[in-house]
Amino acid sequence: MRQATLGLGLVLALAGTAGAQPAAAGAAASAPAAVAAPEPKPEDTNAQRAKSQPGNNAPFWRAVRESGQQEGYTSLPGAEKGTLIQSFVQYPGSRLTNAGEAWRQVRNQWIIPYGGSLLLIAVLALAIFYKTKGPLGGHQADTGRKIERFTPFERAAHWANAGAFVALAVSGIVMAFGKFFLLPVIGSTLFGWLSFLLKNLHNFVGPLFAVSLLIVIVTFIKDNIANAADFVWLKRAGGMLGGSGEVPSHRFNAGEKGMFWWGVTVPGIVIVASGLVLDKLVPGFGELRGEMQIAHMVHAVAAMIMMTALVGHIYMGTIGVKGALGAMKTGWVDEGWAKEHHELWYDDVKAGKIPAQRSGQPAPGGVAGPVARA
Repeated sequence: MRQATLGLGLVLALAGTAGAQPAAAGAAASAPAAVAAPEPKPEDTNAQRAKSQPGNNAPFWRAVRESGQQEGYTSLPGAEKGTLIQSFVQYPGSRLTNAGEAWRQVRNQWIIPYGGSLLLIAVLALAIFYKTKGPLGGHQADTGRKIERFTPFERAAHWANAGAFVALAVSGIVMAFGKFFLLPVIGSTLFGWLSFLLKNLHNFVGPLFAVSLLIVIVTFIKDNIANAADFVWLKRAGGMLGGSGEVPSHRFNAGEKGMFWWGVTVPGIVIVASGLVLDKLVPGFGELRGEMQIAHMVHAVAAMIMMTALVGHIYMGTIGVKGALGAMKTGWVDEGWAKEHHELWYDDVKAGKIPAQRSGQPAPGGVAGPVARA
C-alpha cells in the first residue's frame, strides 16, 4: 500500500513539471526582449557615458581639460567663469603646457632662483668693493662755505619714494623668498600672518610709490640729460681706471644718470604699470588669468632689476661716498665736496650760472656761498 502511494506521488510530480515547462516557455516568449547597453563613443557626453559605462567620467574631465578652448556652461557671470583649466601656451622659459603650469615654471625655475642670485651677487660685490676700496672721497678739505645741492621739495620727493620702495622691496622679498629663509625659523603660523600683513602693505604702498616716482622723474629729469662730459666719465669709468681723483662732472655724473634712467625710471614705470594691472586698477585689462600671469612675470623681473640696481644706489648714497648721505638729509654740501665729486657743477656755481642757494632754507653749520643768478 505504501509503495503504491509513493508511486502515485512521483507520477503526479512528473506530470506537474512537464506542464510547467510549456507555460514558462510561453511566458518567456511573450515578455519583451532586454535592451543591450550602447557602445561608448569618444564624443559621448557625460550623461551618455553614464549609460554606456556607468562610473566612467572621462567626458567630464575631458571637458574640464579642454575648457580653455571651449568654455563649459556656468550660470555665474564674468570672464573665464566657464574655464577651469587654461589652454596650452609656452611662456619664455617654460614647456608647452597649460598656462597656469607654464606660469608656475617660469616663476619657480627662472624668476625666483636667478632673481635671488642676482640680488646676492650685487650685495656680495659691494661688500668686496667696500672692503678693498673703502668709502670714496674726503680728499678735499672743508671750506665752511655751503652749496645747496637739494631743495626741501627735492628731498621730500626722494625720501617719500625711497620709503615706499623699501616697504615694497622688503614685502616683495618676503613673499617671494620668505619660505626659504624665514619659514624654517619662525614657523608656518607666524610666517602666514607676516606674509598676509606684508601683502596688504605691498598693495597699499604701491600707489604712493607710483605718485612719488612720477614726482621724482619730473623733478630730476632736467639734470639727468646726457652731455659730452658724461662720455668722458664713462670712458674712464669715473676715474676708477687710472688717473688722479674723480672725473669732472656736472650736478650728476654719468653713473648717477644711468641709475636714474635704467635703475629707477624705466623699471619703475614697468613696475607701476604691471602693478596696476595686478591690482585690477586698469579698466578692461587684468580680468583674464593669462593677463595676470604675464603682468606678474613682467612685474617680478622689473622689480628684481630695480632692486639690484638700487642696492648700488643705496650703498653709494650711505657708506660708499663720504658726505653723500648728509647731502640728502640736510640738502647742503661743502664747496670742497662739490669740487671733488662734481667739479663742473661747482665751476658753474662759482661762475654764477647756477645759484648756490635755490631755496629759503638756511645753510646748516656754515655760510652759503655767493648767491648767483642763473
